[in-house]
Amino acid sequence: MFLHVRVCIEQCGKTGTVGVSSIQHCQFSAEGVLADGPWYMQEPLYVQWKQWNCRSDCQYFCMMQREKEREELGLRPVKYHGKWPFKRWSVLQEPVSAILSALTLIIQFNGWLSFFLLSSYKLPLMPESGRTFYEFTCLWHFFGLLSLNAWFWDAIFHTQSFDLTEKFDYSSSVALLGYSLILAILRTFNVKTEASRVMVAAPLVAFLTTHILYLNFYELDYG
Repeated sequence: MFLHVRVCIEQCGKTGTVGVSSIQHCQFSAEGVLADGPWYMQEPLYVQWKQWNCRSDCQYFCMMQREKEREELGLRPVKYHGKWPFKRWSVLQEPVSAILSALTLIIQFNGWLSFFLLSSYKLPLMPESGRTFYEFTCLWHFFGLLSLNAWFWDAIFHTQSFDLTEKFDYSSSVALLGYSLILAILRTFNVKTEASRVMVAAPLVAFLTTHILYLNFYELDYG
C-alpha cells in the first residue's frame, strides 16, 4: 500500500499529474527550473518554495487517490506520513486542526500575557534585586514562550505541511514536552537554588537536544 503511494509521489514529481489531476506547483523543466513564467519566478527561493509545494501536493493527491481506491474496496482509512487523510479546504491542508491550533495559540498568549502583567506589576518585588518573591517566575515565562512557539508551528504545519514545517512542529513539541518535565520536577520538589536546577536540568536538556537532532537529521520516526 505505502509502496504504491511512494511510487505515485515520485511519478507526480516528474510528470506533475496524479490520475486526471494536474499539479500546478510541479511544472518544472528538465533543469529543475520553472517551465515558464517571468524572471522573478525563476529566483532560487521561489523555485525552492514551489518544489516544497509540489511534494506536498503530490503527497496529498496520491493519498486521496489511494483512499478512494480503499473506500471502493470497503477498507477503512489508514495513516499516511503519520497523519490521517483529511480533505483540504481552501489553503488549509487540515482545516479543523489548523483552526483549533490557532485558537489554542490565542488562549496560550492570553494566559502568558496575564501572567506577565501579574508578575511585572502586581506581585511584590525584592528590594535588593528587583525580582519577585516567587522564585519560579522566569521558568514559567519560558514555559509560556515555548508553548506559544509550539502552537504557532502546529498551526502552520496543519495549514501547509511540508518537510520544513513538519520538522519545526515536531521539534517544538518535543522541546515543550521536555521542558514541561523539567519544570514539573523543579516545582514538585521545590528546587530553588540555581546550582540544583542546573544539575536536574542538564541531563534532560542533553537528552532533548540529542532527540531533536535525531528527528531532524537522522530519522523522523512516526512510530
